[in-house]
Amino acid sequence: MAARRKGGKRIEPRFDVGGDDLHGDFTFSDDDRAAPKPRRKPAPVKGKAAGGGRRSGTARHRRGGLVGAARFLLYWSFIFGIWGAIGVTGIVAWYGARMPSAATWAVPDRPPNVKIVSVDGRMVGNRGATGGEAVGLHEMSPYIPQAVVAIEDRRFYSHFGVDPIGLARAMTSNLMAGRLVQGGSTLTQQLAKNLFLEPDRTLERKVQEVLLALWLEHKYSKDEILQMYLNRVYFGSGSYGVEAAARRYFGRGARDVSLQEAALLAGLLKAPSRLSPARDPQAAEERAQIVLSAMREQGMIGDGEMTAALTRPPTHAAAYWTGSENYVADAVMAELPELVGKITADLVVDTTIDLTLQKLAERSIRTLIAENGKAKRVSQGALVSIDGSGAVRAMVGGTDYASSQYDRAREAKRQPGSTFKPFVYLAALEKGATPSTTVVDKPVRFGKWAPENFEGKYYGEVTLETALSKSLNSVAAQLAMQVGPKTVAETARRLGIRSALQPNASIALGTAEVSLMELTAAYVQFANGGYGVRPHLIRRVTTASGKVLYENRYDGAKRVMGAQVNAWMNRMMSRTVAAGTARKARFDYPAAGKTGTTQNFGDAWFIGYTANLTTGVWFGNGDGKPMKKVTGGSLPAEAWRDFMVKAHEGVPVASLPGTAGDSLPTDIPVTDPEPDIADGMPAADADFPPAPQATDTAGLEEGEDAPGIPIPADPVRTGSTAPRPPAHVGGDIVDFVLGR
Repeated sequence: MAARRKGGKRIEPRFDVGGDDLHGDFTFSDDDRAAPKPRRKPAPVKGKAAGGGRRSGTARHRRGGLVGAARFLLYWSFIFGIWGAIGVTGIVAWYGARMPSAATWAVPDRPPNVKIVSVDGRMVGNRGATGGEAVGLHEMSPYIPQAVVAIEDRRFYSHFGVDPIGLARAMTSNLMAGRLVQGGSTLTQQLAKNLFLEPDRTLERKVQEVLLALWLEHKYSKDEILQMYLNRVYFGSGSYGVEAAARRYFGRGARDVSLQEAALLAGLLKAPSRLSPARDPQAAEERAQIVLSAMREQGMIGDGEMTAALTRPPTHAAAYWTGSENYVADAVMAELPELVGKITADLVVDTTIDLTLQKLAERSIRTLIAENGKAKRVSQGALVSIDGSGAVRAMVGGTDYASSQYDRAREAKRQPGSTFKPFVYLAALEKGATPSTTVVDKPVRFGKWAPENFEGKYYGEVTLETALSKSLNSVAAQLAMQVGPKTVAETARRLGIRSALQPNASIALGTAEVSLMELTAAYVQFANGGYGVRPHLIRRVTTASGKVLYENRYDGAKRVMGAQVNAWMNRMMSRTVAAGTARKARFDYPAAGKTGTTQNFGDAWFIGYTANLTTGVWFGNGDGKPMKKVTGGSLPAEAWRDFMVKAHEGVPVASLPGTAGDSLPTDIPVTDPEPDIADGMPAADADFPPAPQATDTAGLEEGEDAPGIPIPADPVRTGSTAPRPPAHVGGDIVDFVLGR
């Protein structure tokens, strides 16, 4: 305690202003000190002038001013900090109160994905909002999570959902640049935004994002958060999640992604659309190099790995999915809801598609278009191949899926021309005619309609077998009128034609528009012995856990034509390939079929079959413009042969049903270059008078003659159920056809 003066009055410290202390520092007398010391006269300092004391006071003044300023700054910083904290707390409380209770928060389900696979389990495609299935961290290349963490959130495994260091760095960079150049959001914040929030740039959304990020960090592990992020984030070009992106850009799953590819994917996250390799490969590559540098800086990869990745050729992704298998995937999605209802969870669809055959079919169409497109003025082609059970083994809906997603195999309906004639001949055989029945090929007229043969040539008396192989329009028209157009239409419907058919005189020449799929499927019944089939792409549908939701059991098939009639049709149409209009389709395997070409060369068809496969091919133009003399016996027959030769490699030779031991003579005279063009065929919507009642034999009694066609007393019975072996989808269809 300080000493007291006489009188007991305590001397308090005071603020004196005087002497050299001009700025009001604290001053005390010696009596105020706890242990007064004797005054000493300071020794003079060498080299100092008499005024040195004043300079010493000035130094004390400066030091005192700095201390005072520091105290002032510290004081008000503390005050503002308190009020800032109160303000932030209030804002968080306000916006937090506007959110639902945290007890109700839950990560929304990922949009369902449909994984579509071939008969051997290979990927055909993914469909859904994400474009790919979800995969675990252990199921993807380890380079992917490393690259994403390195470039997007290097302190991901150490922060609590919000990264104060990263946020401060981003704010500093933005202030120095005078604009927004960096974001301070962590991966957890980005996931919270993607899962729960709209992409609004508002204070409320940012506060909610932070709160949700803290909740995610509390509820899930770091690996779980990273896995959710990688399976939901957008990588551009319609791809959500690493699996979809890997297949979109590299043509393989996330498991097989290389270091350089992982860096490219991670680089896309900054600007998915702008940096997409499908749009700007150079920009994508430059960004990938930045990612690789970040990985090397953080010790995730070594110098050798980085050098190897940098020397790899840049990735060039197609601007859109180009493979023909995408037509298959679209067709599956169109059919799927009818089989399983609304899709609410990830599904796996096992298809009937053989990817090897699919690629062969695609190559056949593309090659011929590339070689002949300009000269022949043809731009589109389609192919469908179906086995004897109705399983679609290959389906090409157009020349290039990237340029046109319109499926010309299923959706497009066009006049089939002479490929419709087998239904006319089948109806005649079922009424009692035989391949040896003769008809006079001559000019005919039915009301206002006068069908003509190719180049106006007629052959007089010919057998039905010769007439079909030479595709004589006059004979087909006479047969249709003799059995009745209504009967022809009913015959076609029985074999699976679902498109509208007008039972008028012109039906014989294929004026009703049909799809390549339904026409090819109708021919399958000639190839499999006369059993009705339904063309289908889907074998089985299961959940991701393996629960079966749908399975095609191939039961309940019925005969749609008698065995004898089936044998006759196969014999007649095999002559078309051996020496008729489909000569260019011949190869070392028993085959049959029919060509067709519409007026002005608008459409060219060939539907042909073996005991193993039935394949239909169409060539034309998307806008309906005529081709330059492309007939069913030219490009379609060539594409058919190219595909079928490769498809039958290693397949045992088998005769068509009912033709075992038959030779295939080539002595049928063929004087017409392509006599399958339906000259005189009217437009599909032309108005024709109904067929004369006298020529409609639908009500004929057994043994009664239709005009010009002798009918024996043993008509064919159809519709009876017969035993049928199970279909071997992806197996040997020869056993199926022969009943072994």
